[in-house]
Amino acid sequence: HAQDEEAWDADRRAGRVLEGLGLGGIPQDRTLGSLSGGQRGRLALASLLVRRPSALLLDEPTNHLDDTAAAFLEAQVCALPGAIVLASHDRAFLDAVCTDLVDLDPAAEGPVRYGGDYTAYQAEKRAERQRWERRYAEEQEEREALHRSAGTTAHRVAPDRGPRDNEKMGYGVRAGRVQSQISRRVRNASRRLDELERHRIPEPPRPLRFRRTSLTGPTADGTLVSLRDVRVPGRLTLDRLNVSATERLLVTGDNGAGKSTLLAVLAGRLAADGGVRRKGGLSVGLLTQDTVFERPDRTVRDTYAQTLGGERAEAVPLSSLGLLSEADLGRPVGHLSVGQRRRLALALLVAHPPELLLLDEPTNHLSPALCDELEAAMGAGPGAIVVAGHDRWLRRRWQGRELRL
Repeated sequence: HAQDEEAWDADRRAGRVLEGLGLGGIPQDRTLGSLSGGQRGRLALASLLVRRPSALLLDEPTNHLDDTAAAFLEAQVCALPGAIVLASHDRAFLDAVCTDLVDLDPAAEGPVRYGGDYTAYQAEKRAERQRWERRYAEEQEEREALHRSAGTTAHRVAPDRGPRDNEKMGYGVRAGRVQSQISRRVRNASRRLDELERHRIPEPPRPLRFRRTSLTGPTADGTLVSLRDVRVPGRLTLDRLNVSATERLLVTGDNGAGKSTLLAVLAGRLAADGGVRRKGGLSVGLLTQDTVFERPDRTVRDTYAQTLGGERAEAVPLSSLGLLSEADLGRPVGHLSVGQRRRLALALLVAHPPELLLLDEPTNHLSPALCDELEAAMGAGPGAIVVAGHDRWLRRRWQGRELRL
């Protein structure tokens, strides 16, 4: 048993795991109570990896891990011999370690299991979506054709003209035959329509997109914000940054590097030393990591309508965005989870996009599928978008400019 557990090598393996998870520099005599929450989480993970169990359950194991530690964990997990079941929103981690994925997002047929990594899952979900859209479109075409057959088209089979003199003897027989044919066609079309109504294919939900209507005009060309020699003591040092009207900027850096601080400066919510110039009348939207609404007693639906105004809220219904379930729309915002409040804040920005959209860790608290939709929406979204994030999947696929602090 000791041989199976590699007990003789435990001390060396423990040192290697602690180093790999970023805990190597912590003195051995430190008490657990003196560690941060993230450090304690990594220590718990290290203790599991050192034991090399035959089965392992992991809940969001990459939380609090930097890139190096996450890569180390991926290698460790792939090398373990037994079964591993994990729950994670980290798409890069899922892609690196998984051989099967179970999608728990609500679906008519219940949870669905997909073979392969996250890339394979994405491909299958795209194929499913295409099949759904094709079946829905075909059904809509058939419904229209049946409505025509049961109505106008069927009755055009009947002759409008009266009988000629030489037809009068046989006209009544022919007219009766035509009317019988019409009735049969109408009955068949009506039966098929009833069947389609009973087993109607639901319309595929619209993918998340930044909604532009006539209420929002086109974004002007030029520079929206210009920063020169900006300093926020102890939090941010930045020599130069221009944000153009069509910017796609990803801000990266270690924890504490000043990513959130930079977004707050760009939004005008935090004063900074140095030069900060903004375009006149600039509209700015900021998605913070922790969202608080002024009226926690107000329902989700009312908060959405009051914030946007009736016209825009009606033009872009909250239920059409797929960010919150129908059951949550009548709940007070104060009763929502952190993730649900962030999704409501994101819905407000998606429904009425500003000229400058600032997103702080936007993929936190979103399902992987919704993260994919948000990334696609940012690529084609209006105005300028600045994202601060550590999401490895997002960073690998980013098509715009990157600023590392």
